[in-house]
Amino acid sequence: MKRRLKSSQSGLSFIGLLFVVGVLACLGVLGAQAFPTVVEYQAILKATQKASEGGTVAEVRQIFQKAADIDDIKSISAKDLDVSKNGDKVIVKFAYTREIHMFGPAWLLLKYAGQSK
Repeated sequence: MKRRLKSSQSGLSFIGLLFVVGVLACLGVLGAQAFPTVVEYQAILKATQKASEGGTVAEVRQIFQKAADIDDIKSISAKDLDVSKNGDKVIVKFAYTREIHMFGPAWLLLKYAGQSK
């Protein structure tokens, strides 16, 4: 007589599936809260690039402030910019942090820094 071996089932259990869905949901919430800060960072980079076309510090800050008003930039203002010259090029640098409250005592700290090209 031949005996048939029982084939074992493979796959993901229901508890495992719930765990994976829970982890993906947490990552989705985290990403949804962090995404607007990345979009704002890109707008700040674009505004600093425009502002670097100015000749004086006051002109650079004015150009940046106009771009910040248009793009609704709230994380940084024109007075927070570090304006310097490298030869005949104007270099505009910035750095700032954003804190996002996650839950209870947990916070997500994002640090952004950049400069014009």
